[in-house]
Amino acid sequence: MRIAIVGAGIAGLSCALRLQDAEHDVTLFDKGRGAGGRMSTRRVETSAGNAAFDHGAQYLTARDPAFVAAIDAWAAAGVVARWPAAGDDAWVGTPGMNAIVKHLADQTQVHWQHQVTALRRSDAGWHVELLAPTPLASAAAVDAPFDTVVIAVPAEQAAALLADHDPAMAAQAKACRSSPSWTAMLAFAEPVPITGDIVRHAGIIGWAARNSAKPGRSGPEAWVIQATPGWSTTHLEDSIDGVAERLHAALADQADRPLPTPIYRTAHRWRYARATATDRGALWNAGTRLGAAGDWLLAPRIESAWLSGRLLADRMLAG
Repeated sequence: MRIAIVGAGIAGLSCALRLQDAEHDVTLFDKGRGAGGRMSTRRVETSAGNAAFDHGAQYLTARDPAFVAAIDAWAAAGVVARWPAAGDDAWVGTPGMNAIVKHLADQTQVHWQHQVTALRRSDAGWHVELLAPTPLASAAAVDAPFDTVVIAVPAEQAAALLADHDPAMAAQAKACRSSPSWTAMLAFAEPVPITGDIVRHAGIIGWAARNSAKPGRSGPEAWVIQATPGWSTTHLEDSIDGVAERLHAALADQADRPLPTPIYRTAHRWRYARATATDRGALWNAGTRLGAAGDWLLAPRIESAWLSGRLLADRMLAG
């Protein structure tokens, strides 16, 4: 089969690698500029050096034997390490959370900065339509028909792509609403006076972490502060500066003494941070050869996204 996968996150990449192992031709399209998605790492130059922030997923855990084996392989490749501060079973990508996605993407054919806005089906097969022509686009990759299409993006985005081709799948995606998350990123030239490297459930803070203390990190003191889902929803349309200021103040409330002046401060809004998941695992229409995978079909965890992609590939290979 010649297969197109929309979305090069963990679910899409897991599906792609499983299909490649069965000797199928897989092409992934992703609107991002590079690997990461909700496992992104932002790097910025500051007066104290290069600071890094895992401003999406903070860590991952493994329970399923297949995913445990994948983690072991990633550890052997040097792209993950244990992070005891978050728990005995917590792992992080090294030197950033996006290292895992980069590692998987390097084994596949991904077209970055290719935002798929619609799917079209003809007698020849499936076609993907992009937001706008881009010099990075490969005409052969985009224009030639595909035998199969997989949608591996957040539920809200999946629903829009599925609507014209499989209303039942689209309805399931629409039912899986995601909670948003505002995340602040602060860097300091000196240590922040907070005992421990993690703050949980403190006022409007759902989670905060000394990102620079994770394994494999370097650079100045860096903190990631994630607001609670409720606060993020209420303040979803607030300004970046305003949110960064509020979360900065919330972190200061947890300190033993006044915080040093930050040398970098900003915020990022994740509209689709945490999915309300079903137990379907993956969606597959063998008649039209259209499928969907993602954490919204299992549970809001990195492991679940990986398992969903793998499950969908197995269903596709079974016919």
